[in-house]
Formats: sequence, C-alpha cells, structure tokens
Amino acid sequence: MKIEAISLKNFKAFKNVNIKNIPKMCVFVGANGTGKSTLFSVFGFLKDALTENVHVALTKLGGSRGFKEVKSRNSDGPIQIELKFREKEDGPLITYTLAVNEKDGYPVVEREILKYRRGSKGQPWKFLDFKNGEGKAVTNEPDLVKDENDLKREDQVLKSPDTLAVKGLAQFKKFPAAMALGELISNWHISDFHIQRARPEQEAGYAEHLSMEGENLALVTEYLYKRHPKIFKDIKKKLKKRVPGITKVDAKTTQEGRVLLRFQDGAFQDPFLARYVSDGTIKMFAYLVLLHDPKPHPLLCIEEPENQLYPKFLLELAEEFREYASRGGQVFISTHSPDFLNAAELEEVFWLVKEGGYTIVKRASDDDQIKTYMKDGDKMGFLWKQGFFEGANPK
Repeated sequence: MKIEAISLKNFKAFKNVNIKNIPKMCVFVGANGTGKSTLFSVFGFLKDALTENVHVALTKLGGSRGFKEVKSRNSDGPIQIELKFREKEDGPLITYTLAVNEKDGYPVVEREILKYRRGSKGQPWKFLDFKNGEGKAVTNEPDLVKDENDLKREDQVLKSPDTLAVKGLAQFKKFPAAMALGELISNWHISDFHIQRARPEQEAGYAEHLSMEGENLALVTEYLYKRHPKIFKDIKKKLKKRVPGITKVDAKTTQEGRVLLRFQDGAFQDPFLARYVSDGTIKMFAYLVLLHDPKPHPLLCIEEPENQLYPKFLLELAEEFREYASRGGQVFISTHSPDFLNAAELEEVFWLVKEGGYTIVKRASDDDQIKTYMKDGDKMGFLWKQGFFEGANPK
C-alpha cells in the first residue's frame, strides 16, 4: 500500500497544502513549530474518527475547544483531508475525501467521498458519497462490475452525522477500496521511542508489535525469539554488525513472572540486563525489532530517530527504513539531524516553512540549485546546514 498524495485544508497549521508524488520513504525537516508532528497527527485523527467518530477525534486532537482548535485560525470553510493511495503498485488510484464542519455548534461530516477509476480512462467511480449523515453507497461488489451503470447504489442514513460512512464498508471484503482505506488508517503506527521506557523489567505478557514508546520491547523480543526465529536471527546479526561486541540477545521470563531483556558481550561470560546497556545499543536494537516486524505497518511515522544514536549509525538506520518501505510499509520520518539527512535521497526530502502564519511544504527535488549540487555529489544534510533549504535552516 502506498500513499501518493495528501491534501490538507484548514487543518491546524496547514491552511492549504498539497503534497504530491509521495515516495515510499519521506524525510521531513523544518524548524520547531512548523508542523512536522501535525502532519503525522492527520493519521491519528483519521484513526480516531474511524474507530470512534469525528467528535471524539476532534476532542483528542484539539482538547475542549475541539473543532475550533483543530481548524486553521482565521480560515473559512471546513477542515478537509484528502488521501490518494494505491492498495497495490499496479492497482487503481483510490481517492478518499473528508470534510468536517460545525453545525449548530456540533461537529459533522459535511462531505465524505470514496472513489476510484477501474479502467485507464474515464471519470472515477464514486462508491460512497455522503453529506451530513445521509448519502449513497454501492451495495454490489465493485470488482465484478465492468460498467458504472451496473453499480447498485442505495440511499443510507447514518446513526449520527459525526460518523464516517466508510466505517461500515471497510468491514467487508467485497469493497476492496474501503477495506484498503480501513487497513491504512487502522494500522498506521507512530514511533516516538523512549529509551528509559524500554529498560525496566516487564510483567509477563504477550505483544507482537512494538508500542509507540517502546515499553514492551522485552515482550516483543520474546515473541520474535519464540515465533519467528529466522527474523530474530537476522536482527541479532545486524545488531552485532552495528554494535561491535554484542554476541547474544534474548528475553528471559523469571519465576516471578517478569520478562528480562538480556544482552551478552563477547568479553564476558554472563549476560547483562537491558538497564546496563548503552542508550545507543538499546535504541538500535529497538529500531531493528520495529523494522523487522513480520507484518509491516502500512504507514510508519518516526519522530527524530537520531536521538541517542551516534551519527555513524544514522546512515545504516536510513537504509533499514528504506528496506522496510521496500517490503511494503511506507515510512514518514521527521528529523533535525544533518547526519541523518545525508543518508536521504533527493526525491525523499521535504521541508516545512511557516509563511504568513501557515505552513507550506517544499520539496528538495523541485529546487534546481539543490538538484545541481546533489548531481555533483553533495549531500543533503550539508546543503541544509549551508542554508539551501530556504526558511528551514537547522538551529
């Protein structure tokens, strides 16, 4: 699955932004407050809206002010989010548009459209089109229909106008576009790893995926060690290469029912616990566990992966992110590190700038000067430090 374009209108700092031709791995840079975290929060908002409703999503993101806090200041019209994505590389381009507004002081879904074009020509087919809780939805299987006139559309009324209509269709296999959207929104993941959260012993339990802050690292290690030994062997092999001296990693359950994450240095006979390992070792191991997940997240967002890592690790870490993306999980990364940026390719880099109080997004590949320097062998991070990313110089 791959997001190809994101359009935002009146969403916090993004009054009118359109990011096109998005690659499998994206790197976003910019000064604090320009909206890097806000861009990631779009997917959290959509997930809350899908699993709960728009009212809940607005409250989680905007607090007690809800809609008024999320909507761009001094802007007119609804909050609007549009995603263009493909379920498969050669699949049709699916477009999902969501417009949220207020009615009598209460948030409502003003418009919701899901459409895609089956063939190579003609207008996209609308499979869902709702306004304020009422609309039409296709009821027969779209993939079995060759002519749009054969689609069966029925009028539907939602329980509440703050509920997403796509929520129902996403549960059925016969609606592949809706299912793909639900998969993307429900299974996106943000990683904001905190080393100190990963060090303590864990109560015995079960976890397949690394959590946002990494506090379940020992449980996921145990899961991979027992259920996916080949993957775990690959992780250990890469860790040894990244951190010389580490010869063994395992997770042991004590008699008291606690899970201990243990490392072993070749110079010592006995293993030592995670709380005695360097910050860099713990974080590199956690990223390897995250990036070797047997079921990659369709979208993985990572904030400032450079924290607590030696600069020399960042080139290899960027390659790990790129490899993860090639296996099917798209990766969005925010960074303040020129060293990490040096590992990025021209097409992967975007920078965020505030203009007139709102954020705009620029792309490195659209800048002729940056393109020329990169063609001559320069590195992206060096160009950033030298001030070639106008309005986004590192502090």
